[in-house]
Amino acid sequence: MENLRIPGPTPLPKEVLDAISRQMINHRGPEFRQILADITQKLKLLFQTRNDLLLLTCSGTGGMEAGIVNFLSPGDKVLSVSIGVFGDRFANIAKQYGAEVVPLRFEFGQAADPDTVRKSLEANPQVKAVLVTHNETSTGVTNDLATISKIVKSFDKLLLVDGISSLGCIDLPVDAWNIDVAITGSQKGFMVPPGLAMVSISPAAWQANAKAKMSRFYFDLAKAKSSLDKGETPFTPAVSIAFGLSVSLDMMLKEGLPNIVARHVRIGKAARAGVKSLGLSLLAADERYASNTVTAVVASKGLDPKKSNKIMREEFKIVLAGGQQTLEGKIFRIGHLGWVAEEDIKKVIDTLKVVLPRAGFGSA
Repeated sequence: MENLRIPGPTPLPKEVLDAISRQMINHRGPEFRQILADITQKLKLLFQTRNDLLLLTCSGTGGMEAGIVNFLSPGDKVLSVSIGVFGDRFANIAKQYGAEVVPLRFEFGQAADPDTVRKSLEANPQVKAVLVTHNETSTGVTNDLATISKIVKSFDKLLLVDGISSLGCIDLPVDAWNIDVAITGSQKGFMVPPGLAMVSISPAAWQANAKAKMSRFYFDLAKAKSSLDKGETPFTPAVSIAFGLSVSLDMMLKEGLPNIVARHVRIGKAARAGVKSLGLSLLAADERYASNTVTAVVASKGLDPKKSNKIMREEFKIVLAGGQQTLEGKIFRIGHLGWVAEEDIKKVIDTLKVVLPRAGFGSA
């Protein structure tokens, strides 16, 4: 079996694999209605929210699109806080639907500076909403969302958060941090296949929704809320993934969210320590903000990361991720979120020690 160490999709426990192989049921019948209700309530515990929570059949990017089109109108000004590829994606979705995007981009490898966010809001009083990626998988950096949230709320702006690679792994207390829209996906920390996005919506966000004019049909969250009130989804749901999510949520709640967060802290530290022990460095400029779900490693000293990833995959069945866009060929990434233990990362580090010299490491 492959040791899948990318930032998603993530490996599946046997219990989840068994669950998703179940025979289909009527997605408008009483059994699925009960599953949907149970999933929704359990997700609220992991989101740490009393807000409405909706399931969408799509990838995390679909959830991001829903987060844009349901709460904004064409011409609305939004502040986009971006520290990587997925922060840029959030901004591009808003731009595609006609929002006026004020870009606030930080160098890849750096976390967003809260004081710079404050100054940007002071300079742009017409901003209606702020877009933030909590954990940027393209760079292995986690933003100080607690501080950013306080600043955003001091200006009374909507806060829309991409928590796709953090929720369920890194602490993200939606209500305590006043997150208006929090978005995540099934294939990351929730240990199920891709295909479901989960979105929480605050009362303030619903007020914005009532006035929002961006076009939407499939991603209409008001329609999803109305359907959920009847125990249904507006369109055909990913039934098999719901089966798996029902099981994985029970596993997560049994472990306990504080223990899950602590496990990811331990594994993140182990991954970073292991990388540095090999003579490599992290892309994260300040290790205080290094992600506990993915470690981005700089390809230095002659290392060809595409070659090392190829050897790892073909000869050792360990699958790592490469760099994206401007980081292609410059970094490699080790995913460690969801169903993961310290032993999985130790195997990665031990194998890298053998593989790196074969991929040019130490030749420059």
